[in-house]
Formats: sequence, structure tokens, C-alpha cells
Amino acid sequence: MTGDRTNPTGPTGPANPPLTRRARRRNRIVAVTGLTSVWVLLWGTLSWANVISGLVLSVVLLAVFPLPPVTFAGRIRPVPLARFWVRFLRDLVVASAQIAWLAMRIGHPPLSAIIAVPLRVNTDLNLTLTAEALSLVPGSLIIEADRTTGTLYVHVIGVRSREEVERFRQGVLDLEARIVAAIGSPDELRRVTQPHAAGLSEPAHPEGVPS
Repeated sequence: MTGDRTNPTGPTGPANPPLTRRARRRNRIVAVTGLTSVWVLLWGTLSWANVISGLVLSVVLLAVFPLPPVTFAGRIRPVPLARFWVRFLRDLVVASAQIAWLAMRIGHPPLSAIIAVPLRVNTDLNLTLTAEALSLVPGSLIIEADRTTGTLYVHVIGVRSREEVERFRQGVLDLEARIVAAIGSPDELRRVTQPHAAGLSEPAHPEGVPS
């Protein structure tokens, strides 16, 4: 890859102002909440033991391996957040059933592909949350995240045509839009509601997907 890889206006650019004490405290709360949620989802059971162990593990991880400062410019919106969780749980059930069917059916093994999806909001928080949500859904796995361009490279099972590749890519963008609607800033909301620029990258390293 060639060209200038710097992003002076992005979240990692030199123009980032120093975080205030209130912003650092808020970022720690968001990080602990996010890590605890992922911990509970990985266990698959909502219980006090899982929540408390997730909180303890999150605090220890942030103390031993402090994350770089990430500015959270958005706000939490309860209704879009509830919509995100309802749709996420629905996708989780549907994808689990589809993977179970692919595993049990007789015939040729399912085709797969590695698909590049450039996100519209190139921030560390959005990149991380979208990647985590995708990886938790059976049938899709993040194999690389390009922080400089905000691109996710996703391995997908059960892709048989270019139309399905584009459908999956649009699904990732819809997931990003739901996350931004739940916790994004007004500027980020404008970016995801505008029509996406044409000319998205072609899938990288397709595995059996016809041309």
C-alpha cells in the first residue's frame, strides 16, 4: 500500500486536545462497561457472578495494560441503544441457526471470503465496537483492522456470489450506523446517515467466491 498514511484530522492526529479529568473518568467508565459487556456475552449467561468477575477483570486489565486515551465525543441514547441490542440478539440467533444448518447439511463445504469494509466513522471506539459486535456473531470473524483507514477485514462463511458479498458489506455499515446512533456524536451521525461513497474496496483474498 502506498500513499500518505497519516490522518491529521482523525482521532490519532496531532490536533487531539488533552483530555480533561472528567473526560478521562468518563472514558474509564465506558471502557469498563464495554469490557464487562463483552465478558458477559462471551460467557453467554447474564448473572451477578459474571458481571462482578467482568468488572474486576476490566479494572485489572485497564490498570495493568492502560489503553491509549480515546476521546468519547458522543452521548448514550437509550432508545437507539435498546434497538441495537434487540437487533444484535436477533442477528445472533439467526446466524447461529444458519451456521448450524451449514454444519449439518450434506454436500460441498460452504464457500467463504475475506471482505474489506471501510467504515465511515474512523475512530478507535467505533472500530473496536463494530469489530467486537461482528466477531461475536457466528459466521464472521475479524482477521485484521486497519486503524489508519478505518477498514475491517472480515472472514465470512457461506458467501456464494458477489451480490452476497455486497449484502454483507452493507450489513456491516448498517451495524456501524446502529452503534453510532446509540452512542455517536451529532457529526458522526451525519456521516453515517449520508449516502456512502461509491467505489468500496473489492473483497480481499476471496475464497471460492465466483467473479
